[in-house]
Amino acid sequence: MPRTDDIPASRPGLPASTGDRVDAIIAEWRRERPDVDPSPQGVIGRLHRVADMLDAELTANFARFSLTRGEFDVLATLRRAGSPFGRTAGELAEHTMITSGGLTKRVDRLIARGLVERNVDDADARRRLIALTPAGVALVDEAFTSHMALEHRLLQPLGGDGDILATVLRRWLIATDG
Repeated sequence: MPRTDDIPASRPGLPASTGDRVDAIIAEWRRERPDVDPSPQGVIGRLHRVADMLDAELTANFARFSLTRGEFDVLATLRRAGSPFGRTAGELAEHTMITSGGLTKRVDRLIARGLVERNVDDADARRRLIALTPAGVALVDEAFTSHMALEHRLLQPLGGDGDILATVLRRWLIATDG
């Protein structure tokens, strides 16, 4: 079990001058339940807090383009397909990890906005391709540029450690992602 003196001292509920709120929570658990090692909260708790912050930032940025995160995901998946920026519904669902019902609703909203369309697949007339319209390409390109600028800004506090974190998270995902 990690030593309690590894955690900066703090007042209950307030971050230590060299720590954060998670350090305070861990210290409180160590005090209250010395029989249980709370050290995983150092990773899991921080990941949750960072994820919540990132979600709020990303959601606000997508809203600038009148998009939800899910709608951006659909548009970006189509854009990454390359010209003519289309995929079948099955391919789109696979690349976005969205259920077919959820995908249909998103695609219908994007069609209503003139950002995507359903077309007959030239290779198989029984299949339909969901494809970006020129307006959809323009919007996703603008939103993606803004999205990447935001992500770069969000990672600035990490300095060069962003690459290290990406490596560690990749290893963790490969080990846990069925």
